[in-house]
Formats: sequence, structure tokens, C-alpha cells
Amino acid sequence: MHAHRHVLARLMTVLGLTIALLGSSLTLGQAQAAAKWKPRGEQYASTVTEKDVAIPMSDGTTLRGDVTRPADASGKAVAERLPVIVTITAYNKGVLGSGGALAGADPTYLVKRGYVQLTVDARGTGSSEGQWNAFGARENKDGGEILTWAHSSERPWSNGITGMSGPSYMGISQLWAAAAQPAGLKAIFPQVPGADVYRDVVASGGQIDVGFIPLWLGLVTTTGLIPPAVAPTDPRSALVSLLDHLTGAATFTVPLLVKALGGGEPAYDGPFYDERSVINVIDKVKVPAFFVSGEYDLFQRGTPLLFENLDRRGVPTKMVVGPWDHIQASGGQGLDQAGYGTLGQLQLRWFDHYLKGKKDAALDQDISDLTYYEQGTGAWRRDSTWIGSSLEGATLRLTGTSTPLGAPGGLTTGTPTDGTSEVYPVPVSGLCTRSASQWTAGLVNLVLTDNPCFTDNALNDRTGVVFSTPALKKAVTLQGPINAHLFTSSVGGDGMLSVAVEDEAPDGTVKRLTGGWQVVSHRALDTKRSRYLDGVLVQPFHPFTKSAQKKLAPGEVAPIDVEVFPTRARILPGHKLRVAVQAFDVPHLLPTLPDLLGTLTVMKIHNSAKYPSTLNFPSVGAPPTVS
Repeated sequence: MHAHRHVLARLMTVLGLTIALLGSSLTLGQAQAAAKWKPRGEQYASTVTEKDVAIPMSDGTTLRGDVTRPADASGKAVAERLPVIVTITAYNKGVLGSGGALAGADPTYLVKRGYVQLTVDARGTGSSEGQWNAFGARENKDGGEILTWAHSSERPWSNGITGMSGPSYMGISQLWAAAAQPAGLKAIFPQVPGADVYRDVVASGGQIDVGFIPLWLGLVTTTGLIPPAVAPTDPRSALVSLLDHLTGAATFTVPLLVKALGGGEPAYDGPFYDERSVINVIDKVKVPAFFVSGEYDLFQRGTPLLFENLDRRGVPTKMVVGPWDHIQASGGQGLDQAGYGTLGQLQLRWFDHYLKGKKDAALDQDISDLTYYEQGTGAWRRDSTWIGSSLEGATLRLTGTSTPLGAPGGLTTGTPTDGTSEVYPVPVSGLCTRSASQWTAGLVNLVLTDNPCFTDNALNDRTGVVFSTPALKKAVTLQGPINAHLFTSSVGGDGMLSVAVEDEAPDGTVKRLTGGWQVVSHRALDTKRSRYLDGVLVQPFHPFTKSAQKKLAPGEVAPIDVEVFPTRARILPGHKLRVAVQAFDVPHLLPTLPDLLGTLTVMKIHNSAKYPSTLNFPSVGAPPTVS
């Protein structure tokens, strides 16, 4: 009998191990899969850089790039034609550094393994001539011309094959260049790129992003005003560049901020942002792309949309989504936790396969098309699509009344209780949340690493209203974009709904999973461009044009669809899924000056049979039952 129990125990152990090994969504399983591939060692002892090489554009403007090549032990560049990795930056290649933070991976990692790195200052920045226009049409055209120049046989260090790398601005530049379909471009590796400039970052929900945009414009402008280092070889070009940059700051950057905050054209969506949004040309990108995205990133919304487009069209593409802010994801911090190696190793594998033609039969087996971090469990999950057939549209109804500092209202799939909840304009709402760090690109997190506001949203939630499920009996898993469909009235006719979707632990700790924002007067809905899942609206699309803006009439109650940015989260049994609503998200968003007074008003959220306010989301598996 004892022997039988011993055998049974061993069988159960083997069965448990088998199940564990089959669970490819776990980090351990991924690490074991990735272990099949080993990064190769260095081929060359060192590198050598030729600075500020002239790159002529078709309009007569000269851009400047640094060419870093492999070198032998004596420091002499090797006489070989090699694949070229191109990075186009607006942050001054001489200031940005060689890797980490906003610079991305250390380029010498690839150069020592048989690549050439070409880092180019975008038009109107660094050592390049011209005026910077933040992805204006001429700059976007530059990308394809830079790749064509690097592809040319006139470059003694190029074998005609190119790839691109870099985060953030450099990631977006890759997509603009790839959309031009230049000869020789074989693959790109964009980290945290944006898709829709207006909705992703400039004016999420219709208010102006005063947390990041002034910092970003200031960074580009300041680094662009550092005198170029090309004076000894080309003093005229250096002077032209400096004058161009000064002119750009005076005629583009400063007026843009003033007009936006003053309620002018840049405060609304339209041709200015259409020209600068790479989502409008993503259909032209046909080269393999490896995306890195962050769940707390500036481009949390946009990067998955770009991945989805390429994935849907059958372009070889992969995306890793991790628990990172913009700085962390840009530098590849924590990327190895996904189980595929460091940022440099991932780029080596990607480019070796697509640029050097190295056989890698296990590439798609080892690295899933989609890998994402699951909030709530800390597990890494693997899938093939972002919004796939395994998801169903789910709806939770708001029920009862919530009062600031009082008891929360509820979320239910049962019959809701009528309620009206008042949202007061508290202009410090948002300060004690992870949003404050997310929308300063992670700078706040660098300074205040142990800030309890980043791990517990409970204090901030007291400045608004809360709706919560009871403690869950079964786990609820959501993935993708979320819509808070809130019937709202406003004493002043306007205001902004700042929505946080959260996970409340049994001890009362509240973790912010994701957030969304919507100005009441910008509630007009474009149903053709909105996303529905099983008839449930999960990602609303608002025009955000001046002509579509309309304030509420006195006593009017209207549905306001708040686009909550996408995430993946599993709310465990015993936890509560909750929604918090405030009227501000400081320091992230502020109204334009003409709309300021209309924002300082009391709003009311209504829920009843007549006004069915809901939380809509893609549910993994069957939609939950909550009562």
C-alpha cells in the first residue's frame, strides 16, 4: 500500500511538472524556450566613429550622421561592407549618449558583432540643418532618403542592407522611413512608438498634456540649440544649423504651445496631427517589425494599434508588453524578464535573421508574436493576437450612488439600483497616482522611486467617486481597450471625466491598472472608427474637432464614452474590480484657457434604467457574473 502511494505521488509530481512545462505563458517557460538560442560573441575588438558625416536631402538641406564601424585591436575600422542599422533622433546624437534611457540599446553591442551603426540628427536638431517641425511632412520624407543614402554602394561600409532601431521618437521615425519602402530596408525594431499623435499623447481625451509635451518640446529645443560640433570641417553648415534651430524654436515650438493652451488650432485634431500620425501610413509598412510596449508608457494606446495593423496584414511582427514606463521601456529595463534575453540580444537575433539571413527556425517558436505582462498575477502570457477570438465583450453596470469620502457605488451584472453621483472639481486629483509618473515619461519615478502613491490609489480616489464589485468569487481577466460609458450632466455644461480602472486587494490597497480621460463637450462619437466586440463598444473614437465640440445644455444628461487605455489584468478571487472617476488628472492634463472656467464645475454621473452607465471591456473567456 505504501509502495502504491509512493508511485501515485511520483505520478502526480510528474503530472504537475508536465502541466507546469506546458504553461508557456509563465516566465520560466519562456526562459527555457529562449534558452534554445544563444547570442553569439563579439567578432571585433572595438569600434570607431566618424562624426557628423554629411547626408544631403533632395531639397538641398544637409543632415548629419555619426557612422560607427567595427574596428580591429589597433582601432582601425575594418574594411568590410556590412549591414547598417539606422537610428534617426531628435535629441542630439552628441548629447543623447550611446545607450540606456531614451537612447535605447548600446549600439556597440551590434557593431562588435558585424554591423554598422548610423545615427542621424533629424532635420532641425543636433548638427543637422533645417527647421524642426515635429514629424512634419518634409522630415517624414527625410527618413526614406536617409535609408536610400545608407543603402547606396557609394558608402564603402555598407553592403546595401539596412535595418532600423531606437525608442520613442526614434521608433516613430522607423515607421515613417519604412512607409517610404526604401530599397535595402529589411527589418525594424521600434520601441514604444506612438501611432495617433493627438489621442496617444498630445491631448488624451481632449485636454492638453502639460505633463509631457512641454518637457518634450523643451528637450528637443534645448539640445538643438547646443552649437554643432562640425565647425572645424564645415563652419558654414554649423552656422546655418544653429540659425535654423533658433528660427524653428521661435516660429514653431513656442507658438505651438501658446496656440494649444490658448485654445487655438493645435488644441483640436485635424490636418496638423494627421500629417504627424504614423497610423495614417502604417498600411505602407511591409518589413518585419519587433515592437516593445509599456503598460505605463506614454504610448500605451498607440503601440498595440501599430502591432495589430501589421499582424492583421500578415507582416512578420512581434510585440512584448511589460510593466514599464517610457524611460524604462526605452532603455530596455526589465525586458529580459519576459524570458527572451536583453534588448541587445533580442535585436541581435532579429537583425541576424532578417539582415544577415542567418537561419533561425526556432525564432517564431521561441518568441511568440505577442508576449504581455499580466497585472494582478505578475505572469508573462503568450498569444498571437492582441484582440483575438478568445475575447468576449463584457459589461458591468454601475449601481447605486457614490459620494466623495463616502461609501462606493457598485458594479454588477445584475439589476442595478438607481443612483446619481456628484463629481467635484478638485484640481489636485491625479497627483497621488502612477499617472503622475507615467505622463512625465517616468521622470517622477526616477526621483521618487518608493512613492506609495504609485502602488496605492486609495488616497487619490477620495477626491472623486468610486464604483466597485463585491469581492470576486471567480477571477475576472480583461485584455485590451476599455470603455467607461457614463451618463453625465454638468452644471457648467462641460468638464472632464478622468477614469481609473483598478484592482482592490482584500487589505484595501488599490492598484491602478490603467486610465482614460474624456472632455464632456468632445463626446461626439464616430461609430465607424470605434471598436465593438460582440456588440459591446470597447474603444470609442471621438473626432476632437472644434466643429464637433458641444457643451451640455442645462439639465441635459448625455452618454460620455471614456476611452480607457488598453491593458492586461487578472483580478483574483477575493479582490474587487473598481472604477474611480475624478474631474482632473494633474499634472498630466489641463484644459485650454478658454475652457478653464467651464471645467471648474460639478458633474453628475447617472445610472438607472433610463441612463444605463456601464464599464465595457474585452473579457478573457466568458464574461463575468457579478452581483
